[in-house]
Amino acid sequence: VNAGVAGLVCAIFLGARKGYGKESIVAHNPVLTMIGASLLLVGWIGFNAGSAWTADSIASVALLNTLLAAMAGSLTWKIVEVMEKRKPSLIGVLSGLIAGLVAITPAAGLVDPKGAVIIGLASGPVCYAASVWIKKLLRYDDSLDAFGIHGAGGILGAVLTGVFASAAVNSVAEGATVAKQIWGLGVTIGWSAIATFLILIVCKFTTGLRVTAEQEQEGLDGHLHGEVMEGV
Repeated sequence: VNAGVAGLVCAIFLGARKGYGKESIVAHNPVLTMIGASLLLVGWIGFNAGSAWTADSIASVALLNTLLAAMAGSLTWKIVEVMEKRKPSLIGVLSGLIAGLVAITPAAGLVDPKGAVIIGLASGPVCYAASVWIKKLLRYDDSLDAFGIHGAGGILGAVLTGVFASAAVNSVAEGATVAKQIWGLGVTIGWSAIATFLILIVCKFTTGLRVTAEQEQEGLDGHLHGEVMEGV
């Protein structure tokens, strides 16, 4: 949630890339995206299961829930994408997978597998809507869908943690309620938005935030490092 809100504030503050909304801007390399998402999946397993700090039943449930939610999110994102565009995409499948991972993170060690599947299934269409429809409606340029996936997915997961948290899985879940989760979300969103805005203000008047239009056209790799990924 923190990262998603910060990303949204940055996207609005910085403004859109050159040609955004007028020119077709597609994913540069879906294969590298696949590799990156696969690394994230492996790391996320350790992140969620490792949060138990010991190899016990809670860690096992967290590991299982992480995989179930990821697969469920990937499935429902693909379904919505096919319904709208008539064909699935690799980027869409991977986006749904990350959406499921994000949504299950606050709940991984607190819900049973059924709850994890429901959270994952819900994350696909919710994050798709935030990443595609809401972004298009509000016309902000969030190239990595930080808010669409991490923000919307995190908010969804936090709320549903209060719904599906089970003391049978983890005794800590006895204190989890929807009201508490919403209160925590409000504090997190407010803190992240205000702090990010203040940091951007400082950066704008010190180091600067944007490159020139010519540098943007050239590409940051070429401008900053004197090399590009593909020599064509």
